Amino acid sequence: MIFGCVAAIAASSITTELVKGKSLEEALRLTDSDITIALGGLPENKLHCSALGATALKNAIENYYKMLFKNQTKVDQGDEFAMKE
Repeated sequence: MIFGCVAAIAASSITTELVKGKSLEEALRLTDSDITIALGGLPENKLHCSALGATALKNAIENYYKMLFKNQTKVDQGDEFAMKE
């Protein structure tokens, strides 16, 4: 069963297509705009849906890194990770 509006489902689907075959570092660079462009645009009131895919992807990658390296934290609100000392 699938939940969510058509725009949210489309944004999530295209997110997976856009990152297939990419490294985690490349996937972290995916932006809301990349998703919106790949969808051919979204109505103004649905633009937030593109953020759902990018945010979920970044959270999933961050969780993956945390599982691999329990002492790892986010740096500078960016997408780079560094080991705690």
